[in-house]
Amino acid sequence: MKSLREDLQRTKIAKLFSVLYRHKLLHIMIPAAVIVFLYWEGKNEFQRINWVGTLHILHHMNPATVLFLIGVSLIAIASISTYDFVLRRHFHIPISLWDTFRYAWIANTSNAVIGFSGIAGAAFRTFLYRKRNIPKQTITASIAFLSTITITGLSVLSWAGIFGILPLQSVIRIHPWTLYAVWASALYLPGYVLLQRTSFYAKFLNRNLPRMNAATIAASVCASLLEWVCAGICFWLIGSCLLPGLSLTEALGIYTVSVITGLITLAPGGIGGFDLTALLGLQQLGYPPDKTAAVLVLFRLMYYLLPWMIALILAASDFAMDRDRTIDPDDEDFENGLNSWQRVWHFPNQFRLVGELGVWSLGKLVFASGFVLLLSAAMPGLLYRLHLTEELLSAPLMRLSHQLSVVIGLLLIVLSWGISHRVKRAYQLTLFLLCAGALFTFTKAFDIEEAIFLLIVALLLWISRDRFYRIAANFSREKAALWGLLTLVLAYVYDLIATGIHPAFPRSSTSDTHVSWFINPKQTGLVAITGIVTTWLLISLILLLRPNRFVNNQSSEQEQHKLRLFLEHNQGNLLTHLLFTGDKNFFWASNERVLLPYSIIRNKLVVLGDPIGEKESISEAIQECQRFADLYDLSVVFYQVSPDYLPIYHENGYRFFKLGEEALISLEAFTLSGKRNTNLRTVKNRFEREGFRFEVSKPPHDIELLGKLRPISQKWLHGKKEKGFSLGWFEETYMQLSPIALLIDPEDEIIAFASLAPSYDDNSSISVDLMRHLPKTPNGTMDQLFVCLLEWAKAEGYQSFNLGMAPLSSVGEAQAAIREEKLAHIVFKHGGYWYGFKGLRKYKEKFFPDWEPRYLAYPRSVSLPILLVELVRLIARRRKKGRVT
Repeated sequence: MKSLREDLQRTKIAKLFSVLYRHKLLHIMIPAAVIVFLYWEGKNEFQRINWVGTLHILHHMNPATVLFLIGVSLIAIASISTYDFVLRRHFHIPISLWDTFRYAWIANTSNAVIGFSGIAGAAFRTFLYRKRNIPKQTITASIAFLSTITITGLSVLSWAGIFGILPLQSVIRIHPWTLYAVWASALYLPGYVLLQRTSFYAKFLNRNLPRMNAATIAASVCASLLEWVCAGICFWLIGSCLLPGLSLTEALGIYTVSVITGLITLAPGGIGGFDLTALLGLQQLGYPPDKTAAVLVLFRLMYYLLPWMIALILAASDFAMDRDRTIDPDDEDFENGLNSWQRVWHFPNQFRLVGELGVWSLGKLVFASGFVLLLSAAMPGLLYRLHLTEELLSAPLMRLSHQLSVVIGLLLIVLSWGISHRVKRAYQLTLFLLCAGALFTFTKAFDIEEAIFLLIVALLLWISRDRFYRIAANFSREKAALWGLLTLVLAYVYDLIATGIHPAFPRSSTSDTHVSWFINPKQTGLVAITGIVTTWLLISLILLLRPNRFVNNQSSEQEQHKLRLFLEHNQGNLLTHLLFTGDKNFFWASNERVLLPYSIIRNKLVVLGDPIGEKESISEAIQECQRFADLYDLSVVFYQVSPDYLPIYHENGYRFFKLGEEALISLEAFTLSGKRNTNLRTVKNRFEREGFRFEVSKPPHDIELLGKLRPISQKWLHGKKEKGFSLGWFEETYMQLSPIALLIDPEDEIIAFASLAPSYDDNSSISVDLMRHLPKTPNGTMDQLFVCLLEWAKAEGYQSFNLGMAPLSSVGEAQAAIREEKLAHIVFKHGGYWYGFKGLRKYKEKFFPDWEPRYLAYPRSVSLPILLVELVRLIARRRKKGRVT
C-alpha cells in the first residue's frame, strides 16, 4: 500500500540499517580514537614544543645537508622493493625489473601514508599486477606471503634489543608496557617459522602453490631486516644532523620501539604512536623538545611524504601513458584479489580508491601543489635569491606574485576535488593555475624547485587530458562546508607559519622601504585574509562541479504530455501513475523507446521501478543511462524493481537487496464466499446493515468533493508533511488523474477514501495510492474499504489488484543470504517494538494475495547502508509543487 504508514515504516527500517554504516566507520574510528588517546596522553609534551622555533630550525638547514638526507631517504625507501624482487623470482611474475621496482615504490609509499595494517599496499599491488594480467592466484599468494613476512625484520631488531645490542631503556623507562610489545614483536619470527609449515598456511595463505623453500624465506627475512635497518639508519642520520652525539644504536633502539608502538595503533604510518614514543625517547637522552620535534617533522617529510609525492607522479604518468589498459574496479575477481585473511582488516572502499589510481594520484598532486604554493608563500626565500630578485624585479611585482601564490594555492586545493572526479572544467582551470603558479613562484623569489614541481604536475595533467570528460560532479552543501573549512584551516596554518618565522635580511638592502610589506612578518596575515576573500569570491567555481541545475529539473508540462503519448503505445507498471506527480525527471533512452524516471539524492541517480518500454531495448537503455550519469559522477540505482528484469540488471553489474514482497490479488479468483472469507464477509454485512455505503468517483472530480477530502487527509497526517518519490500525495491536480473510492457513513459524511493508481497496462491491474481516514472510525473500516475496492475492480474488468508491499517480508531467510538481509530478517521477526512488520503481512494475508518480491538494484561500488539512508531522505525530503496536467 502506497501510504504514509508504510513510508514511516521504511524510515524506521532504514534507520536500523544505518547501524551497518556505523559498523564500517569503526574501521576508521578505532585508529582515530587511538591517535586522540595518544595525543591526550602526550599533550603536555606537544605543548612544551615551540613549533615556530622548530620550523625555523628546519628552514635554516644547510641545502647540501637537505639534499644528502633526501638521497638517504630515497635509498631507504628503494630498499623495500627487495620484497617484490623476491616475490618476482619465486612466483615467476612476468614483469620487467623496472615495473617491479616502480610498482613496489607506489604500493609501499602509499601504504606508509594511507594504509591500515598493510591493506593499502596489498590493494595497490593487486590492482597494478592485475593491470599486467598476472593470474589472480599468483597475486593472492604473493600478497599473502608478503603480509606475513614484513614484520620478521622488526622481530630481529626486537631480539637485538632484548639481548642488549640495541639500548631500549630510554623508552621502556617511561612506558614499561612497551617491553611487552617488544617481546610480542620478538616472538613473531619463531611463530612465523612454525606457521608457514602448517596446513593452514598452505591452504589459506599460500593457496596450495609450491611451498616456500628455506632460501626464499631467508631472503624474505633479510629483505625485511634490510627495510627496517635502512629506515632506522635514515632516522639516525636525520637525527644526527640536528642532535649532535646521537649514536646509531641509540637511534635504532628508539626507532624499533617507536615503530612497534605505531603498529599497535593501526594508524597510517603509525602516526601518533610512533611520534610520541620517539619524541619521549629522544628527550630522555637530554635533547631539547624543539630539536626532537624537528627530527620527527623532517623524518615524516623525507621518509613518508616526499617518496609518496614521487609515487603519485609515477602512478599518474603510468596511467597517462597506458590509457588502453583498463580494469573494472567492480570486477568480482578484482575484489577477490585479497583473501579472507587480509579482508579481516578491509578498509572501506579501498579497492574503489585504487581503481581510480591514476586520476586519484593527479588529484592528490594538485592538492599538494596548492599546499606547496601556500608553504612557499609563507616561508621567506633564500637570502642570495632575494638579493638576485631585488636586482632583477620590482618590489610591487614581488608583492603581487606573493599574493597571487596564496590565492592560486587555495584555489588548487579546492580544485583537486574536481580533478579526482574527472571534471573537464576543473582540469582546464587547474592546468592554467598550475602554469600561473609556477610563474609567480619564480617571480616571487626565484623558487625554482616549486616551479619545477608545479610544471611537472601540469605536464602529467596535460598528458592525462582524455581522462577528464565529466560535465560536472555532485558537490553537496556538506562537501562545500568541508572544503571551506579545509581552506580556512590551511589559510590559518599559512598565517601561523608566516607570522612565526622571522627571517634575517641584510641591512644593506636598498629596497627595504619598498619591500617591507613583503618581509614584515606582522603584516603577512593580510595576505592570508586577501587570499581567503579572493578564494571565496571565486568559490563560485563550485558551480562548475554541480550538476543539479541541469539534470535535477522536474518534469515539465511538455514532458508530462510526452509521457501520456508514450503510454498510449507502451505498457506501464504498478508505479507508472506516480510519474504524474511531477517530482521526477525523465530520461528517454534507446531513441525514446524506453523511459527511466529518476530523482537525484547526493551522488545517486535513483530510478523508480523498472524502465518502461520495449523489453528488448531495456539493457541498452540502462547502459545509456549509466553513461549519462557518469558524465555527472552519479551512480544509477533502481528502486522497487520486479523479478522479471533481474537478469538484465545483473548483466549490467548490479547487486540486489530484497526490499520485501508486494501483495497482488488475482481478481478472477477473488470471492467472499467460502469458509476462509468468513471474517471479511461478516465485516461487509455489518457495514451495509448499519447504513454505510461505498462509492467511486471518477475524474474529473468535483471541487467540492476534493474540499471535503482535504481535511480528512490533514487529520490523518497529524501535522506531518507529505512524502514523495515512491509515494503519491494529496494535491488537487494529481488527485484529478484517477478514480477515488469513498466510504460514507449513515449521516452522509465521508469517513475514509482511497485514490487509485492505474498501471497503464490495458486495464489489467490497479493499485491503491492514497488511503486515508478520520481518526475515529468504526472497527473494520479498512477491511470494508478494501473489500469494496476489490469487488469494484473485479466488476470493472481488472485482473489484478495491488495491496502494496510488506517491507522485509521473506527477506534474509536463507542461510547464505547477505548479512544486510539477515539483519533485515531479525528486524522483521523482532522489530514489533518499532513497527508491526509481521502484523502488516498477516493483515494482508487475510485477502489471500500472491506475493511478488521487490528489489533494490545497486552497483557494487555503492555502500548499501548509506544508500538505504539516502533513499529515506529522498522519499521524505521537501517536495516541490508538481507539474501535473
